[in-house]
Amino acid sequence: MTRRNFLASAAAAPLAAQEPARRSTICFFSKHLPELQYNELAQWLHDAGFNGVDLTVRAGGHVLPERAAQDLPRAVEAISSHGLEVPMITTELTSAADPNARPILAAAGRLKIPFFKLGYWRYGTDVLADVRKAASEVRALVELAREYGITAGFHNHPRYVGFAGWDGRQVVEELDPKWIGYYYDVNNATEEGAVMGWEVTLRLALARLKMAAFKDFYWAKVNGKWTAVACPLGEGMVNWPKLFTLIATARFTGPVSIHQEYKPADRMAAARADLEFVRKHLQAA
Repeated sequence: MTRRNFLASAAAAPLAAQEPARRSTICFFSKHLPELQYNELAQWLHDAGFNGVDLTVRAGGHVLPERAAQDLPRAVEAISSHGLEVPMITTELTSAADPNARPILAAAGRLKIPFFKLGYWRYGTDVLADVRKAASEVRALVELAREYGITAGFHNHPRYVGFAGWDGRQVVEELDPKWIGYYYDVNNATEEGAVMGWEVTLRLALARLKMAAFKDFYWAKVNGKWTAVACPLGEGMVNWPKLFTLIATARFTGPVSIHQEYKPADRMAAARADLEFVRKHLQAA
């Protein structure tokens, strides 16, 4: 190393040391607070300690699809006024031909919302045809989203294309990773592959992991039928230590959405406990 290079490196070192490490924005899924208006939602999440919102932009959501151009800016303004971010929105978009697709993505793009969750393509009897259909429609949606600078997240969900990992890979692998990646749900992956299937699907997703959904469950026999029962984070089947190790190794910094699918007596106390669980594991990983 030359003296000039050494001096340049030495001068840059303090600046690099001062630059804060980027961390995931921990969001709460607004689906679980449907009765709250924008300011009430923001205040509730601020009081619970969250710094982000995974905002529903879909039928029955906080922003109705046909009202996205008008109401999404209002929602983001209210949420931002309480010091929270909206790093992702949850949509039901499955076709670029949907008349609501362009207005939703345009509004999100103008607001600098970086990520959106796609909708679902349900499996029928012709599995390969279903995957091809999903791939074609996702491609068109990604092209549209790219116009507005927003990245799509493909979510793994039981009964839908993408739940197995390998099928989702066929949908996204040929597309630009800047504009399409995975919205990985460890709960859903564990339901489908509790021994190692969840880990395989995560390893397939890691290189282009954009967002993550956190929830937990355990198996119980309900009315004689084995059922996945939602529970607080850390009390169920999900292998959280392994999950956090893997996403930390991949240097994942995308938004995390905490889902409260169970029914606690005190929703805010439960949300705070789940938030603390995630923060503790992210810091330790």
